[in-house]
Amino acid sequence: MAKVQSFEELIAWQKARDLARRIYGITTQGRFARDFGLSRQMQRSAVSIMSNIAEGYDRGSLGDYFRFLSIAKGSCAELRSQIYVAYDIGYLTAAEFQQLRDDTIELSRIIGGLRASVQRRRNDSNT
Repeated sequence: MAKVQSFEELIAWQKARDLARRIYGITTQGRFARDFGLSRQMQRSAVSIMSNIAEGYDRGSLGDYFRFLSIAKGSCAELRSQIYVAYDIGYLTAAEFQQLRDDTIELSRIIGGLRASVQRRRNDSNT
């Protein structure tokens, strides 16, 4: 298996990028666009996921990488919680809600797997 050369090659980052694009698309339409608080917060959460994956990767330290992946995973949970709010107040259809919820759960699992891999590499480098 080839070594990843840049954060853009990471599946976690690619999926986070796609999710951020979709969040922007949804939050800039109709009534949602007029709710500046929730729409901007969801946008920030989505961007935070991909940004922290990228920043952690490029920091060059496994400890930093692990920490930034933890932040990205937390931002993913934050976004999932905000998706519930958007659904509960009628900004998302049931289908949109389910798809975004499923996507954040999947992304969280991917980030968690990447974080576990980084932790194993950290442990191996300490032995």
